[in-house]
Amino acid sequence: MAAAAGDVPARIDAIYRADSRRVLATLIRRLGDFDLAEEALSDAFAEALRRWPSEGIPAYPRAWLVAAGRFRALDALRRRARRDASLAVVAERIERDAEGYRSTSAPGLAALDGELVDDRLRLVFTCCHPALAPEGQVALTLREVCGLATEEIASAFLTAPSTIAQRIVRAKTKIRDEQLPYEVPGPAEWPARLAGVLQVVYLVFNEGHHASSGATLVRADLCAEAIRLGRLVLGLIDGGDETPSAARRDLGLEPRRSSGATEAAGLLALMLLNDARRSARLDVAGDLVTLEFQDRALWDRGQIAEGVALVERALANRNFGAYTLQAAIAAVHAESPSAEATDWPQIVGLYDLLLRVAPSPVVELNRAVAVAMRDGPAVGLALVDALFAGAAGRELERYLPAHATRADLCRRLGRGDEAAAAYRRALALARQAPERRYFERRLAELETA
Repeated sequence: MAAAAGDVPARIDAIYRADSRRVLATLIRRLGDFDLAEEALSDAFAEALRRWPSEGIPAYPRAWLVAAGRFRALDALRRRARRDASLAVVAERIERDAEGYRSTSAPGLAALDGELVDDRLRLVFTCCHPALAPEGQVALTLREVCGLATEEIASAFLTAPSTIAQRIVRAKTKIRDEQLPYEVPGPAEWPARLAGVLQVVYLVFNEGHHASSGATLVRADLCAEAIRLGRLVLGLIDGGDETPSAARRDLGLEPRRSSGATEAAGLLALMLLNDARRSARLDVAGDLVTLEFQDRALWDRGQIAEGVALVERALANRNFGAYTLQAAIAAVHAESPSAEATDWPQIVGLYDLLLRVAPSPVVELNRAVAVAMRDGPAVGLALVDALFAGAAGRELERYLPAHATRADLCRRLGRGDEAAAAYRRALALARQAPERRYFERRLAELETA
């Protein structure tokens, strides 16, 4: 592939951004070790920077990088085997696997490129393996699948880089020591394992959409990474990737594509629709603006259109679940010109379905809010009070939105003392500066009323 020597570093940078995670995923499969594969990836791109300006960019750059990384790893293992005999066995295995692909000539790379499959789905499932601690799954996924640096992950989660590094090391060690399989799970495991993957993606998004602590409510970088990861997962299980159909059958994807893709599409829709409101959720001073008062002209109509299309596609499949129903609720909000014009009966109906699919006190609380908008605050408050008095009361007592909801309903009903007490409880639970300022304003308004 001809390119001016001065343009080559920029082209290599573009290839890194587009394909480095895919090359890494294949190297992990071929080398059988995360750390060795990361080192091989770095060595392969360093070799490309050294050789491609004079030799030209190869016709199959991804295959070239896989071959170069594997050969550099093999050389490193041979050197280390002089001090550690156990590594000689690993080196022999990699050398056997490399037979036939020693040449970086065009025919050799073409043969290798023809055999390459997209290993990123294997990587996703391994990083989200249920044997790993949840915080380790999140950190490892962001590091290996999304390519974020340890410092970037730490900054996003307001955690020390050393803590994130330890989580990643522990996860890799568990994968190695327990020999967790680097594979797409079989038919029996598929539903539960895919649910675990989607849960990790949603955890990353939620931390970005509503940060658990800190000075800012929204972390756009985490939202963007979660959406990017959601697109990747959907594309890989839905046939939107470049994996040949024969290889897809070998991976066992074809029989499960329909059911798996439905909830993956639902999750991506949910994230897109919620993220579409990001610019309207805070005012110029960084203070919280609730949905009722948001300037809907600031909502991202492109994301809304994409999210609504994904919702419609998912609902057309009878296998939809909780993510799709939540996305359908978000779509009703997104398509409403105002809070007053929102189709609250439809939203209540969707919450009724969601309670059947994924019952929880939080879903019941959200349904109570929708009922209050449909039938009035007194009806909604009765439902909220029943939740606090019931089996879910202890859990809701520690849940900030429950107290904020009760406070708002009491305020609307003119029950100022009860509203103030609920706002104070919400304020005590608030960890975000914009939330604290919001509840402080509400309390001040009640005191001056």
